Amino acid sequence: MEIKLERVYTKPVDESGYRILVDRLWPRGISKVNAKLDWWAKEIGPSTELRKWFGHDPEKFSEFAEKYRLELKKAEFTAEFIEKVQTKLKTQDVIFLFGAKDERHNQAVVLKKYVETQSKK
Repeated sequence: MEIKLERVYTKPVDESGYRILVDRLWPRGISKVNAKLDWWAKEIGPSTELRKWFGHDPEKFSEFAEKYRLELKKAEFTAEFIEKVQTKLKTQDVIFLFGAKDERHNQAVVLKKYVETQSKK
């Protein structure tokens, strides 16, 4: 089983996996029914300050990723999140849903790598 990334605005590619919205803000124009998600883990998203600073600027992505990883290390919720993801991965794929238009430079990409790294420890 693996962690997959999917933009919440696209038609669900894999509805069989455990679908987690990893954005702090609910995506505009998406109903909870149409999102087809199992869990909204808003606490795992980057802080409002970091999100606004980043502004989805690809040139800031490396620094954003570093700062976001620091937030994840400090947050109490991170351990609970990782544990739940690891439990779900035993029986099914886990899909991190995100709202960003840029599919390569967003918090879900950073979060996926972070969770995979922590799972190997």
